Formats: sequence, structure tokens, C-alpha cells
Amino acid sequence: MMMHILCLTLCSLSLFCSAFTSQDYSNALEKSILFFEGQRSGKLPSNQRLTWRGDSGQSDGSSYHVDLVGGYYDAGDNVKFGLPMAFTTTLLAWSVIEFGSSMHNQIENARAAIKWSTDYLLKAATAAPNTLYVQVGDPNMDHRCWERPEDMDTPRNVYKVSDQNPGSDVAAETAAALAAASIVFKDSDPSYSAKLLHTAMKVFDFADRHRGSYSDSLSSVVCPFYCSYSGYQDELLWGASWIHRASQNSSYLVYIQSNGHTLGADDDDYSFSWDDKRPGTKVLLSKGFLERTTQEFQVYKAHSDNYICSLIPGTSSFQAQYTPGGLLYKASESNLQYVTSTAFLLLTYAKYLSSNGGVATCGGSTVTAENLISHAKKQVDYILGDNPAKMSYMVGFGEKYPQHVHHRGSSLPSIHAHPDHIACNNGFQYLYSSSPNPNVLAGAIVGGPDNRDSFSDDRNNYQQAEPATYINAPFVGALAFFSAYPTTK
Repeated sequence: MMMHILCLTLCSLSLFCSAFTSQDYSNALEKSILFFEGQRSGKLPSNQRLTWRGDSGQSDGSSYHVDLVGGYYDAGDNVKFGLPMAFTTTLLAWSVIEFGSSMHNQIENARAAIKWSTDYLLKAATAAPNTLYVQVGDPNMDHRCWERPEDMDTPRNVYKVSDQNPGSDVAAETAAALAAASIVFKDSDPSYSAKLLHTAMKVFDFADRHRGSYSDSLSSVVCPFYCSYSGYQDELLWGASWIHRASQNSSYLVYIQSNGHTLGADDDDYSFSWDDKRPGTKVLLSKGFLERTTQEFQVYKAHSDNYICSLIPGTSSFQAQYTPGGLLYKASESNLQYVTSTAFLLLTYAKYLSSNGGVATCGGSTVTAENLISHAKKQVDYILGDNPAKMSYMVGFGEKYPQHVHHRGSSLPSIHAHPDHIACNNGFQYLYSSSPNPNVLAGAIVGGPDNRDSFSDDRNNYQQAEPATYINAPFVGALAFFSAYPTTK
């Protein structure tokens, strides 16, 4: 009895209290990777585990005489958007790079999730000189239909950036994805790794030489969906940072030193997303200073501290907003993308700090690696169900999770259960149906609750009910960490 009281006391002091076990985090990790199989475009492999999906988009690019089969649908629709797909890939790769040693029996599935994207990105990057194919599908037409990807008969228009119509943001993010993935495959598939890195360098050179935003070149087919609001400078610095990490080629160090100030190195920015890479770049480059005391990177350590301090209540520079239940809150639409990316950066920075016993400096106070881990854990646990609604925001995890996910393939009958074609307009009855989705999109993390911890499990409420690849990607790394270290001080 005394031990039980002691445990309760320790829990109330948040010393050794965990809502979830190592096995819980491992289960969530498995599901978080499995989700990507539900987003696959192209011909599905024989070991496909989400068996309600079928082949789709098998002639993508053919009318333009280019092979663009494969890759991922970004969220609940049937468009392949290059910018979020590349960012998803970079973050999946970064998750494996930092926390792959804790993934155990999931490491092969994680690599497969990365390779499904990099195989596509390689095709998109090498099909034609001075050209990067960045999108398949007209989003305006796609969104007028509620159709399974297997039935899709909307225009599969192909969009590209080139030396004449630049897209430094999407190109540099693609370079980052290929470079980060080259690290993942360095030991398991050296020749593939070398191909990824070589292509990353070529795509980055293209992005840097022909500067401009893809939003300006492609306008209404990428905006407002994935408009590059932050510009392309952040991606150039991010891409160079990843190629430097992957290659250790000193010319990229010189590039970072020479161009950093004009590409956002001096900016403090507080959102890390498919659009804005600045906080991620600061943390990535801080590793060089923290682990090897590379003096050129000290400024990135200082800016990483500023980012971290903004998140931690009680510090002099705290400015983040949290819900009454403790969830980081950034936006009414797809808020959990910011939560998962922030949790990942907290854990990664904690890892870098721990390498030399460092701390984050917040004015007159300091924040330890343990503080960062504890803060990340609250966010991860909230998503998994430790929240006022007692609801898991990961589909298929826990006893209570979203049933009406805004996702075409999940909400319509499976192609195997209903082989007959369901036309564009005939699918809307399933969008507006009050019945649960017939196909469980296991592992999908939805947009999440509002600033008062309220969630509407309504398929038509895409702001809260739509999953996306870039919500899951950084969560893979966070879950791997907590599967190995479930109890934190």
C-alpha cells in the first residue's frame, strides 16, 4: 500500500509517471509506419499489409512520356504534391538516422516507407535535364470528386519546375530528402545510397542556380494547397545542410557559411513544417557545434536555444500557446503537424545536447536535455490518448480513436469489397455518411483538436479529421525514442 501511495506521489510530481508502456509506444510505432502503406500510389507490392488498398495511378506521367508512377498521396485526396512528399521523406529519414537503433523489428518497414518515396523522387529528378517533376494531379479537379484512388479518373496533369520556371523551394527540399535518405541506406544498400546522394547534389545545384519560388511558377495548382509562404531561402540552407551531413563535403560547409545570413540563419522562427525549415535547420546544424565544436555552427546552437526556450513555460522567452489540456497549439487546421514536428525537434536536440552534457540557455536560466524529453513526452502522450477527451488521435491505437477520417480510400468501400467503379459524384454519399469509415487507415494521425481540446469526429471537418504524411513522419522518430525510454524524469 505504501508503495502504491509513493507511486501516486511520484506521478503527481511528474517524476516517474507514464501513461504508456514501452509496448504501447512500440505498437504505436508500428502503426505510424503502417499508415504510409495506405498512402501508396502505383502498383502495390506482394507484401502490402493494408490489403484494402489496390493499385492506382499506374499510368501517371505517361501522357507526358515520363514515368511518374509511385510515391505517396499527401493526405485524404489523390494528388501527389512534391513539396510535402519530399519533406515527409526528409523527416522519415531523419527519424531513422537519429532513432533507428530503437526501431528494432520496424526498421525494415521504416526503410521501405522511405524507399517508396525516394524511388519516385529519383524518377522525378532524373527524367529530364534542368527539370524536376513536382506534382501529378490537378488538385482543383481532384477535390471536386470523392473517389477511391483505384477508381480515379480525374486529370492526371503533370507539373514541373525548370531553369525557365524555377522552384528552388521544392527542388532543395527534394535534395534534402535524397541526401537524408542516402544516410539511411549507406550500410544496407551502398549503391542505392550513392545514387541518392549524387542525385541530391545535382538537384541542389539546379535549385541554387535557378532561384525562384515554385508558387510563382505554378501558382493555382500549388496554391493555396502547398504554397511556399516562407519563400525558398529556408529550403536552400536546409538542403545544403543535409548534403553536408550526408557527404561531409567541405564545399557545402563553405556554402552554409557564405550564404547562411541571406538564407535565414539569423532569423528566429518558431514553426517547423513542410513550408518552413528554419527551426529544423538550426537544430540540424547545431549538432556540428555540440558534438564537434565546429565554431562556424555556434550561431545555430544559439538560435536552436531560442526556439527551444520559446516552447518551455517559465523561461524568459516563452511564447508558445498551449490548450488547457497541455497540447501545443499553432493553427486551427492540421495542428498536430506542428506538435509532431516539435516533439521530434525537442528529442533530437536533447540527443545532441546530451552528447556533451550541454544545456539550452534561456536568458538567465537553463533547460536540460531531460526537460526537453519530458516536454516532448507530454505532447506524444496527448496524441496517443492522455488528454481531456481520453481520445487517441492515431487511428487504430487505443480504445477510442477517430472513426470518420477525411480520407477518400478509407471512407469508400474497398475495391475488393465493391469491385464496380464508383464515379466522381457517386462517392459523396460516403463523405457525408454518418457511418464509420469501412477501411481502417491504421496509424493515421488526424489534424487534431482545437485550442480548447475539442474534437469533432466529422469526415467533412477536414481541418481536424484529415491525416497527412507529414504529420506522421516526425512522429515515427518520437515513438521510436519512447519505445526505448518509456519513463522519463
